[in-house]
Amino acid sequence: MDLTTTYLGMTLRSPLVPSASPLSEDLDSIRRMEDAGAAAVVLYSLFEEQLVLDKYELHHHLTEGTESYAEALSYFPEPTDFHLGPEGYLEHIRKAKAAVGIPVVASLNGTSLGGWTSYAKQMQEAGADALELNVYYIPTNPQQSAEQVEQTYLDILQAVKAVVTIPVALKLGPFFSNMARMARLLDEAGANALVLFNRFYQPDIDLEALEVRPHVLLSTPQAMRLPLTWIAILYGRIRADMAATSGVHAAEDVIKLLMVGANVTMLCSALLQRGIEHIRTVEQGVRDWMETHEYRSVRQMRGSMSQKNVADASAFERAHYISSLHSYKPE
Repeated sequence: MDLTTTYLGMTLRSPLVPSASPLSEDLDSIRRMEDAGAAAVVLYSLFEEQLVLDKYELHHHLTEGTESYAEALSYFPEPTDFHLGPEGYLEHIRKAKAAVGIPVVASLNGTSLGGWTSYAKQMQEAGADALELNVYYIPTNPQQSAEQVEQTYLDILQAVKAVVTIPVALKLGPFFSNMARMARLLDEAGANALVLFNRFYQPDIDLEALEVRPHVLLSTPQAMRLPLTWIAILYGRIRADMAATSGVHAAEDVIKLLMVGANVTMLCSALLQRGIEHIRTVEQGVRDWMETHEYRSVRQMRGSMSQKNVADASAFERAHYISSLHSYKPE
């Protein structure tokens, strides 16, 4: 069974890649990922706020005088909330590269140009095989147009591409006026891959304390349907590779996403819930399915169920939505 695939110009032993998560903060965990069969690893993100904090001592200036209004102290995270500072993150890349033989992808998480370009270059110099730009951007200005929002993504991508030679992937959410057009624009701007999709973590309300609280909900397999739909639509229409993330829990999820056109499938919640060794279980499940259904390689199945290649292309569009509603029968 040939599970090899290509992603960001690299040939990987399989399409199974742990995405950015706290698991990659520990070198021993990264070694365990490699031992379990991970084809590459995306490191825990370095946040834009950390770059600002490092450069301008932001925390001191933001909290100065806030003792008069105690609630102001909760607006910004404490420096200790960030597990790795900028210099520590660069050292972590070096140590990870020395510890494992699989590709190491560095991750930058932010919303503006800021210090992204200088640190992107330093990440390359530290040995990162590729960069993943995680643009976590929630537009809240009602005066900002859709074009301005889209341009933010393009500006970040082009600025980073101008200073590095390693491949660059862009991780983004699905909330665009026209996702297909946005994917094409990013492809034309030089994105080597699109990571679909970022999950936006909405806060919750504590009804007793009457406070807004952060609340992380791990993904479920149902979340896989959104990247599956858009990868199926985009396959064959853009040159950039596509990584599927969110909702990848089992071998069946991996197979479906490969069939619609994904180059790799990224795991996070499943590993946090079931442990790093779950990678081995998923890989064996993929091999068993391929053997049973007489598939010899990932290349053979990739894109076979994309919109471009299925008999009923409308299955990914409005017609299928209508037929689904009409065919549903309550229990």
